Amino acid sequence: MKLNNLNDLFLHELQDIYSAENQITKALPVMMEACSSDKLRTAFQDHLEMTERQIDRLDRVFELMGQKASGEHCKAMEGIIKEAESMMKEKAEAEVMDAALIASAQRVEHYEIAAYGTVCTYAKQLGLTDVMDLLHETLEEEKMTDQLLTQIAETSINLKAQ
Repeated sequence: MKLNNLNDLFLHELQDIYSAENQITKALPVMMEACSSDKLRTAFQDHLEMTERQIDRLDRVFELMGQKASGEHCKAMEGIIKEAESMMKEKAEAEVMDAALIASAQRVEHYEIAAYGTVCTYAKQLGLTDVMDLLHETLEEEKMTDQLLTQIAETSINLKAQ
């Protein structure tokens, strides 16, 4: 795809995010299995359900734009997930593994926060208010998930891992 203008770049970024979200739906069940903490497992399960709703929201974004919801493969998310998979193969105490899983999940969240922040800015610049509203809703969910993971780490997991 040739990027001739901001609209082309916007579409490219949306396709990348769509790929990232779909990769996350495959990674979260594996991470849930690796957890020893019920609280963390529940957070991952809740985020999996949220991610599925976010994919539906992205489908609406593509529909509003009259575009196809595929195209780009998110190599960055692929790398973040491979790193998490590598970490899960380490020999670690259960509590330490939970801390490592949170670290991996927060890398995912921080990537998504950056990606959604960018596409929200592009949508605003392009005057796509309805699209921007949908993307902003997801951006806020990603921020809340990151905060929840931090809270679980600070009040429970990291203390046990220490």
